[in-house]
Amino acid sequence: MVDFRKSYPLFQEAYLVNDLEESIVKWSRLFGAGPFRMVPHHKTVKFEYRGTDTEADVSYAFGYLGDMMIQFIQQHDDKPSIYRDMYKKGEEGFHHVATLVHDFEGEFKRWQDMGFESACRLYADEVDACYFDTRSVNGGFTELHGDPPHLMGRWMAMHRAHELWRPGDSPFLTL
Repeated sequence: MVDFRKSYPLFQEAYLVNDLEESIVKWSRLFGAGPFRMVPHHKTVKFEYRGTDTEADVSYAFGYLGDMMIQFIQQHDDKPSIYRDMYKKGEEGFHHVATLVHDFEGEFKRWQDMGFESACRLYADEVDACYFDTRSVNGGFTELHGDPPHLMGRWMAMHRAHELWRPGDSPFLTL
């Protein structure tokens, strides 16, 4: 049996929010999270949501709180999405956790074999990612995210920026 605590640690918590900048400022003040890198109107190379190619207009912000990456998601439209699966326009809250996987296709199949539905699958920034609907287990979705070296290096730089970040510093990161 696989020891998931060692093999598949969670590296990210994600929240759907109504305003990225406001959430960044609040989390920075309240928890000391940050600084955050914003990705406005993210686009993918390949995208599938529940059997369609419908891609919502979303912006992201990424930062760290200790060793945990925090992601904020803001959906700008009302298109069907994994975010609207949980929240109506104007609502916000916890959305998903994420784990890094090296063998993406193998892990994708393993999660399907466990009976979880892939709600969304995408390819962007030279990375495969997918979201399994695990609301029956954790109240949200679970993201499987590939671990290519270029992305791991970017995240290491963001983590280091968090370690050096001090209260009063800007909560917004530019790399």
